[in-house]
Amino acid sequence: MNHLVNHLVDHPAQYPVNPTGDADPTDDLCFRTAYELSVALARREVSAREVVTAHLERIEQVNPAVNAIVTLVADRALEQATEADDRMAAGEPVGPLHGLPVAHKDLHDTAGIRTTSGSPIFADRVPDRDHLVVERLRKAGAITLGKTNVPELGLGSHTVNPVFGATRNPYDLSRSAGGSSGGAGAALACGMQPIADGSDTGGSLRNPASFNNVVGLRPSPGRVPSWPDKAPWGQLSVKGPMARTVADVALTLSVLAGPDPRDPRSLQTPGSTFAWQLDGNLRGLRVAWSPDLGGRVPVDPEVREALRPAAEVFSALGCDVEEACPDLTGADEVFLAQRAWQVELSYGPLLDEHRDRLAPDVIWNIEEGRRLGGPDLGRAQALHGALFHRVREFFGRYDLLLLPVSQVAPFDIELAYPTVVDGTPMETYLDWMRSAYLISVTGCPALSVPAGFTPEGLPVGLQIVGPHRRDWSVLKAGHAFERATRVGERRPPVVNAPLGAR
Repeated sequence: MNHLVNHLVDHPAQYPVNPTGDADPTDDLCFRTAYELSVALARREVSAREVVTAHLERIEQVNPAVNAIVTLVADRALEQATEADDRMAAGEPVGPLHGLPVAHKDLHDTAGIRTTSGSPIFADRVPDRDHLVVERLRKAGAITLGKTNVPELGLGSHTVNPVFGATRNPYDLSRSAGGSSGGAGAALACGMQPIADGSDTGGSLRNPASFNNVVGLRPSPGRVPSWPDKAPWGQLSVKGPMARTVADVALTLSVLAGPDPRDPRSLQTPGSTFAWQLDGNLRGLRVAWSPDLGGRVPVDPEVREALRPAAEVFSALGCDVEEACPDLTGADEVFLAQRAWQVELSYGPLLDEHRDRLAPDVIWNIEEGRRLGGPDLGRAQALHGALFHRVREFFGRYDLLLLPVSQVAPFDIELAYPTVVDGTPMETYLDWMRSAYLISVTGCPALSVPAGFTPEGLPVGLQIVGPHRRDWSVLKAGHAFERATRVGERRPPVVNAPLGAR
């Protein structure tokens, strides 16, 4: 048996089954944490087939209302679960995610399973190999249920595409689930899976976590290796985990992280570093609180109000909190140039061959990339270097930075994107995500953790940012905040709604 699985069996109290204490044994399997399920599976109190069956039943009940999982491989999942149970019965080694069901982001290649990227151009594409993150989850014992919905080609933070339509927010079906990992966020909130994989360029792990009252980590670049990748030296886009608790995000990160020779950026720290308990004292930490990045980003009043108690929570945990933010001069230009270059590199050929099958925002972003010249990219590199050192110096004075994940609460699902934030017009589909994408270009790890609700019952997440490569610090802080607030325990109405009302 894997050493981590042994540890889970021997020390289950170190890994709480919810953010605040012991599990209710009457809870259904679909809302137990990944850690609790791992303990139950390792002790053979429940079988992998029972766990997978319960999640497939939840998908059947709830997914028609939210449209989070768009390709389902139920028979394959049950076969894998039976094989997993047989290995356990035979005393063979099993991985730390043994028997845990997961649906993979529809941008991540899955061998033998349709991967569309939300584009009609790839609607029937079936890869013959797994993306590295899928490969690692499977090797760790996770069982594939299918694929989660994304925006077209993964661009934007509102999950809607011409192949599968929109993913609806389980807290209000008339609202967006965010994106680009929107299907993953909604599936987690509804108990369709206990863990999820995702990716983040300008907020695509953090924004849907905020919108769906779950947890999403944008790890440090290189923490989770990526392959295949057209730009393997790039620092803007990362892969990472999502779950309903910070501890489960850390568990998933323990499998996804660690070096791989196929990714030249990959950090040498082993993933097992993130597998152990997060409990610890935050007393004495120097915390900067910035409700709007020093006036750099507009934030809707309902989001500000929902996050207002966050600084007080950290003060009560013993932190020294003051309002401050780093100097992010040039961060907009860096992000927009690097993103446009990356979009053109990835999808430029599609514009030449399939312009009539691409959304207007996709076309715009590709063409923005084509307008860039060498001096533009050179200037962005210079600005990026200067930004890195200013942020490094900022984190010499502070241990953590707190700010909103998103500038808005979940918005009307019929909108392409919010066009006004707190009275300020948003000119493009990227503008309303600046509170997330400005952090992306710092290269710092950033966690979205449930923090509150608007008066309409819409989730709002707190963004916790740590110093360069200090992923553990943001996880530990998020775990303490989660235990103090218990906001993540509030389940979406769609889970308990009568079938006819969904």
